[in-house]
Amino acid sequence: MKVAIVEDELLAATYLKSLLEKQSFISIKEIVVLRSVQQSLNFFKDQSVDLIFMDIHLGDGKSFEIFEQLTITAPIIFITAYDTYALKVFKQFTIDYILKPFEEAALHQALRKFTSLALKLENTHTLDSIVAINNASETGIKNRFLVTHGYKLKSIISSDIAYFEGSGKHLFLYTRDGNSYIYNDTIKDIIAKLDETKFFKVNRKFIVHIDSIGEIIKHSSQRIELILTPTPVSNSPILVSKSQINELKIWLNQ
Repeated sequence: MKVAIVEDELLAATYLKSLLEKQSFISIKEIVVLRSVQQSLNFFKDQSVDLIFMDIHLGDGKSFEIFEQLTITAPIIFITAYDTYALKVFKQFTIDYILKPFEEAALHQALRKFTSLALKLENTHTLDSIVAINNASETGIKNRFLVTHGYKLKSIISSDIAYFEGSGKHLFLYTRDGNSYIYNDTIKDIIAKLDETKFFKVNRKFIVHIDSIGEIIKHSSQRIELILTPTPVSNSPILVSKSQINELKIWLNQ
């Protein structure tokens, strides 16, 4: 079996490599360490591996950029430093994850999960080739959003998005059917890429699609609550920022 480690931190890559070399869950003949998006593109353009350990944040960009240009046919175990809340969502769309700093037990658990899925993955492309799926249209408005689902990438069209929720350092994309995904952006930056007739930033945490608003409750002139569908995981009241109330009324009255 040939394994690739996509990790820009040399110490982390070296330590993970040493753990893989002494484990007994899978038989590894070769381990390749790739330390950037560009190096990974150059490698995967002509070569393939059986399993990839991949960090999300690399020195020259995000590892997801690799999938926009190439078809990757190997399962992926992500290397991450996400907080507990983020991991609950993150684990839904990856084979597994390993938190930094690495623990041998966590690696073994991920490898056990990989081996249990090996037969199912044997004849399945891990990631479909998606070309320029995250590029903005000529108008500058994004119509499709690239997320990871299971062990494949998935393109979600804007009309299927219910809302975006910011939590800590992470941005979650919720679809109308109740699924949630981590999306590689921020509340502050994503709002400029959305159709302003369909999406509205109600506060520092939420950007909502017009069709996801089930009810609007006016508690007072300065306190307006939105009832969203599907219900956010946090289950906290969605209050419109006072500075946004007039803008919301204008937006709803277009």
